[in-house]
Amino acid sequence: MSDVLFEVRGRLAHITLNRPRAINALTHDMVTAIGENLTAWALDDAIATVLLTGNGTRGLCAGGDVTQLHSRVVADDVASAVAFLRDEYLVNDQIARYPKPFIAVMNGFVLGGGIGLSGHASHRVVSDDSALGMPEVSIGLTPDVGGSWLLSRAPRELGTYLALTARTASAADAIELGLADTFVPADRLPTLVASLEELPADEAVAAVSAEPPIGARASDRLTADASWIEPAFAHDSVDEILDALAASGASAAAETAALIRTKSPTAVAVTLESLRRARELPSLEACFNQELRIMAHALAHHDFREGVRAQVIDKDRTPHWAPASLDEVSPSTVASFLEASDAANDPFPQAAVAG
Repeated sequence: MSDVLFEVRGRLAHITLNRPRAINALTHDMVTAIGENLTAWALDDAIATVLLTGNGTRGLCAGGDVTQLHSRVVADDVASAVAFLRDEYLVNDQIARYPKPFIAVMNGFVLGGGIGLSGHASHRVVSDDSALGMPEVSIGLTPDVGGSWLLSRAPRELGTYLALTARTASAADAIELGLADTFVPADRLPTLVASLEELPADEAVAAVSAEPPIGARASDRLTADASWIEPAFAHDSVDEILDALAASGASAAAETAALIRTKSPTAVAVTLESLRRARELPSLEACFNQELRIMAHALAHHDFREGVRAQVIDKDRTPHWAPASLDEVSPSTVASFLEASDAANDPFPQAAVAG
């Protein structure tokens, strides 16, 4: 069976990611197929709404298939890996600008490339078990698929926190951070899917929406920690962030600093710079172009191969980063990741970027 399914029922066009054993990780072929169908459906007057869901119980999408990217890089074909990302970003932008309602059901894990497919949708639905995040620094990469655009605009530096720690946000936090719009209890999701075949998107979503649960304790929410997250993560260097965490006195802050130190030092430093620059960019398309330039360098860097080895292939969870510490990552190294390369031609014309 295909890794991604396409079905039209009534007024609804339904995309189902269909790799449940891999939490629906995206391959290049899946991205291409999604883009082709979206193009056709945009011109079909019989279709009023597009829906995105993922098969299985574990989540909508765990991100891009890093093993596919890794195999291309190991074969010294970084250009092919970058082409995968370029095509993915084009589909992400297509969703952001789609002329019809696009509903993404963000149940379970929604990570990396899953954010790219859902975080730019017109209707972003989270449910009881939603866990949204950008874990790229754990494998030597940086948040992309427009993730740096979304996280840089999250309130109270909570997006910076998520990007540098690779932690996830619950349904309630995702809504407050601007990564999602509406909570729908899991037992109402089948009703939502069925009603979209006949009802307008706004009406169908509103009919099943509810207030998101916030847990038995206020401390269950990421936003409850904003009192120490915001002042610490407002700094523009990782060293200053770590110093502020150490000085905050909160036990969770000390744990967070220790966690950041386990991530790729290069990826963490580049990620912070990426977020700060993304905050000032004029358009989502300009952000995609910046992300592609960064990822072209990151894919060729030692830490990507080592991160995938440690987290995905050998699963020993003990990556050997190079350089091994943040002190060894120079400002010139960080700046070099923002430079254009032969592998990263901007995927969007300058007219779109300026728009």
